[in-house]
Amino acid sequence: MDSLGSLFLGQPVWMWLTFLGAVVVLLTLDLGVLHRKTREIGVRESLLMSAGYILLGLAFGGFIWFSLGAQSGVEYLTGFVVEKSLAMDNVFVIAMIFTYFAIPREYQHRVLFWGILGVIVLRAIMIGFGAALVSEFGWVLYIFAAFLVFTGIKMLFWKGQESDLGDNPLLRLVRRRFRVTDQLQGERFFVRAPDPSSGKLVTWITPLFLALVMIEIADLIFAVDSVPAIFAITTDPYIVYTSNIFAILGLRALYFALAAVLHRFAYLKQALAVLLIFIGSKIFVADLMGWSKFPAEWSLGITFAILAAGIVYSIWRTRTPATATDAAA
Repeated sequence: MDSLGSLFLGQPVWMWLTFLGAVVVLLTLDLGVLHRKTREIGVRESLLMSAGYILLGLAFGGFIWFSLGAQSGVEYLTGFVVEKSLAMDNVFVIAMIFTYFAIPREYQHRVLFWGILGVIVLRAIMIGFGAALVSEFGWVLYIFAAFLVFTGIKMLFWKGQESDLGDNPLLRLVRRRFRVTDQLQGERFFVRAPDPSSGKLVTWITPLFLALVMIEIADLIFAVDSVPAIFAITTDPYIVYTSNIFAILGLRALYFALAAVLHRFAYLKQALAVLLIFIGSKIFVADLMGWSKFPAEWSLGITFAILAAGIVYSIWRTRTPATATDAAA
């Protein structure tokens, strides 16, 4: 019992075990019960799943509030909202990847599920590394903050075109170095098939696995923004990691709910850019005002206001098919 009360990364071991247990139960329920058979996920089901994941994430925030206090609870909720919002940008990229590889909707859930497992591991590594840096070198937070401000300004004024996925150097390298099938092989990531030159049975990679690899890389790139963003809100590794993972767990459901209406959120990217600028500037504002920390309640309220403005403006500007097409362009 004493070992459960000992601290790991600033919080009792039992709290970490509670979180990990909840994640394992959710993933087991998702793949082992709800989606054992390959099938297409409809919008209604995805909306219900997304709402369920959001409620579970908020419930875990209540657990943190009760266990660690109101300040930690508000910081978790702010981190959860910020990560959920930044994940919206990830949905656009995932949709582009699935379109490029022509992945049918009935196979997309399998790719996203294993992609989430990879994200859980990658985020743990990145957050652990970030926590060690912040603990050892406090000034790293200012670098994180400046990076967020720079990234937000760049997003706000960037007018470039989306890159062609076929020109991705990693994708070209994989296709050059490994055997890749031309067509999907059902829901399989790998297949055994004869080599054209030798006739021997060898292992081939399928386009479904390539889609999984590209989604993992996309999340790694997005984590470069989201991890510094959450550290600008709180430096507690427990709150950083749990808010990240609970927000990401619902990404699959969020994708299926939003994939068909992405054009209605054409101006959300600008709102996310402003949000990154605000999060990055908080540290400097707190120093100028002589505060030990930017008030968590203010941070949460301003975050909600920025996102609400971006969503409402997007929906208003895309209220007719013609304006939606212009906004998407």
